Amino acid sequence: MTLHIPFDNSYARLPRDFYAPQAPVPVKAPSLIAFNAPLARSLNITGADDPQLAALFAGNALPAGAEPLAQLYAGHQFGHWNPQLGDGRAVLLGETLGADGLRRDIQLKGSGPTPFSRRGDGRAWLGPVLREYVVSEAMHALGIPTTRALAATRTGEEVWRETALPGAVLTRVAASHIRVGTFQAFAARRQHDLLRRLYDYTVDRHYPDARDPLDLLNAVIARQADLVTRWLSVGFIHGVMNTDNCTLSGETIDYGPCAFMDVYNPETVFSSIDRHGRYGYGSQPDIIVWNMAQLATALVPLMPDEEGAIKAFTQAVHAMPGLIRAGWLRRFGAKIGLADARPEDAALIGDLLVLMDRGQADFTNTFRALAEGDARDQLTDRGGFDTWAEQWNRRLDEEPGDPVALMRATNPAIIPRNHRIEQMIAAAVAGDDAPFHRLNAALANPFDPAPEDDDLRRPPTPSEVVPATFCGT
Repeated sequence: MTLHIPFDNSYARLPRDFYAPQAPVPVKAPSLIAFNAPLARSLNITGADDPQLAALFAGNALPAGAEPLAQLYAGHQFGHWNPQLGDGRAVLLGETLGADGLRRDIQLKGSGPTPFSRRGDGRAWLGPVLREYVVSEAMHALGIPTTRALAATRTGEEVWRETALPGAVLTRVAASHIRVGTFQAFAARRQHDLLRRLYDYTVDRHYPDARDPLDLLNAVIARQADLVTRWLSVGFIHGVMNTDNCTLSGETIDYGPCAFMDVYNPETVFSSIDRHGRYGYGSQPDIIVWNMAQLATALVPLMPDEEGAIKAFTQAVHAMPGLIRAGWLRRFGAKIGLADARPEDAALIGDLLVLMDRGQADFTNTFRALAEGDARDQLTDRGGFDTWAEQWNRRLDEEPGDPVALMRATNPAIIPRNHRIEQMIAAAVAGDDAPFHRLNAALANPFDPAPEDDDLRRPPTPSEVVPATFCGT
């Protein structure tokens, strides 16, 4: 049965200023690693048994109805302004309406050079493709808004990243690829008519209730505040929170140097290029506020009263830390069994985190152990934990529901740990995809894992610790 994607490509109907038409560049010998059939069904895609899937998702053949293009955007990268970025190694094939009625992009990553490649080869190697596939699908299973992985293919070609590595292409699905940097591009160029067109498109696609740019800003702020508190609650570190990696839809996007913490330390940084900790675990709430300030700046030209707009937008951005604190309290309250955490509960949560930090406790396993009754064993200061647990149990006595059930539904038992991802990549480079498939299957049930996957809960040994992650570009 031939693969059928019911394309309806609204972005391609925007002016050419928004993108460059660009077909993916064919590869030598495509072979399919994975195809996400359940996701395909939710997108109304049929023909999952098409023998040409590898060719289609490597870019060697275009599905009927595709209108491939590379999107324009700009952005602040580690705080430094770059006036033109754009899809340098990605092609948006088009959009489809899912079974839920929502529109989603289908994009190939690693599909060859585009006009925005800036002398790059436009390709991806196998490691980052498998990392994004596994981590984005794990984030979805954790209930965190994210882009998703539809397919992964080998190209049969090598790419050069200091050494020769096997090439691959990822097929990514997103609510859209509209970024803060997309707005910044037109605002910086003073192309206010195009900025207005982008605003209208974004409102129509994501925020139909927004009446003006302030409404849009407030809605995006709310989604991004919620997203970052969700990241914090599972120990996730994005690693490269540039404004071009910050979506208007509120989804997690671009999993280059991302990582999940093992040992709890709020100053944890993994990205090899984040030398000053700008995008470390504990810095993410501040950076998302900074990113929203850049969005607000880009939206100002759309307001008739610029002085009034600056005042209103500033108030909106300044209110964001309060939203993040409230979201953090709600999510971390649930992690210790409090369905309706109170402001005074922040001290109780903070005291546990201090014990974890001092004792170098594993973030995921400690919180999961609260539900399983053996959290004391995760900490070196057991007397300190006993004192804390007395206060905690008194507070739990005031809870009307089932704190243990709440904690089990909130604290995952399995996360995509860095050392497991690196082992998976090494195996795949050697030609063995079994660890990839096993990890992907296990992470689909993070709160209720199968007994045979208990080994995936183990933190890394000293020799397995992954001290840094890389963008993969």
